[in-house]
Amino acid sequence: MGEHIIKLPDVGEGVAEAELVEWMAAIGANVREDEVLAAVMTDKATVEIPSPVEGKVIWQAAKVGDILAVGSPLIRLEVDGPGNVKPGADQSGEVVEAAPAAAAPVEAKSKPKETPKPVPKKPATNGAAEPVSARPSPSGAPRAEGDKPLASPAVRKRAADAGIDLRRVHGTGPAGRISNADLDAYFESGGETQARGGGLGRKTGVTDVPMVGLRRKIAEKMAIAKSRIAHITYVEEIDMTALEDLRKQLNETRKEGRAKLTLLPFLMRAIVKAVADQPQINAIYDDEAGIVHQHGGVHIGVAAQTPGGLMVPVAHHVEARDLWDCAAEVARLSEAARTGKAKREELSGSTITITSLGAMGGIVTTPVINHPEVAIVGVNKMQVLPKWDGQEFRPRKCMNLSSSFDHRVIDGWDAAVFVQRLKELLETPAMIFID
Repeated sequence: MGEHIIKLPDVGEGVAEAELVEWMAAIGANVREDEVLAAVMTDKATVEIPSPVEGKVIWQAAKVGDILAVGSPLIRLEVDGPGNVKPGADQSGEVVEAAPAAAAPVEAKSKPKETPKPVPKKPATNGAAEPVSARPSPSGAPRAEGDKPLASPAVRKRAADAGIDLRRVHGTGPAGRISNADLDAYFESGGETQARGGGLGRKTGVTDVPMVGLRRKIAEKMAIAKSRIAHITYVEEIDMTALEDLRKQLNETRKEGRAKLTLLPFLMRAIVKAVADQPQINAIYDDEAGIVHQHGGVHIGVAAQTPGGLMVPVAHHVEARDLWDCAAEVARLSEAARTGKAKREELSGSTITITSLGAMGGIVTTPVINHPEVAIVGVNKMQVLPKWDGQEFRPRKCMNLSSSFDHRVIDGWDAAVFVQRLKELLETPAMIFID
């Protein structure tokens, strides 16, 4: 038998380190060649690390949430044959006088992603985060007060929404990790009814959810944006009646295979025309160097809610895309973000961002600028309002745009001119197509 050390590979050009967001193979598990061992994250893009050999996991370099340098040891396998390190070598592969002691147990927590991962062949029995024998029955007595069940943020949210104490749920994953399937089994077994009993009960449990992976990236970006950017928000009502009529007609007559038009492609094309007159808004502000980089290309980030949190995939060179191409690109990027398949280059390089909560958009929002950009356009919900046309009130489809600007770079007057130009284009949509 030999030992094989797998190091963190180069996961992207210019990337020197990555955050460990999930272990797919617990200590003691047997893994096959090409089986995914772990997932790491850089710039909101998740990269899975496969095993180049078959073997048994005997050591892990870190716990979920730790930052690892590219080229550093990630995991150690016991393999048939000589392996790639000599017996007695330390984790880096250097030979030492005595073999290192067994590594400390590492919890195999999940990244913020709703889809459960395959269960390894053998659950951890030595060095795992929790003894498998300690798992409760699907609807039995809860774990001890200090015994924290393993589950992804998506599973924890689902349980919290249903008022379920996860300590009561039997987890079938590695180290007792609880999946959506385990929650389904708990509901089907009547555990929810048993847990609630016949009356109201006090809840004393506290769930600690580490800020790792995408959630950590979002927190870092928001903290930077709010601490370094002087925000000003400008809100304007837009009469969307004409645009909505046009959108409906175009969708009804669109060619087979074309993506369905939403509001976003129209807004993207309107932004292209508006920033042509105000290039300082399609810009990146390097506040450390004191330079505003005004871009000729319009690269629009489209904020998308995913099971793991907010992501901003980027539609590059929108100035070179027509309405249908914009619709197709938004659909493609949204699906890639939702499924966790967005590439690093698809999550970077934006020069201005659109954010929308759809029907949940509220009347007014105060969007946070996607640093280091200088502007973000927020879409609020559409509603039918009575509007006076000079003779009578008529129903009109109206929507507010809530747009934020970096007041260090954009004056209030320039912000107003930009939004009023968007209003003009959206209320008279034919102007979007006129050069």
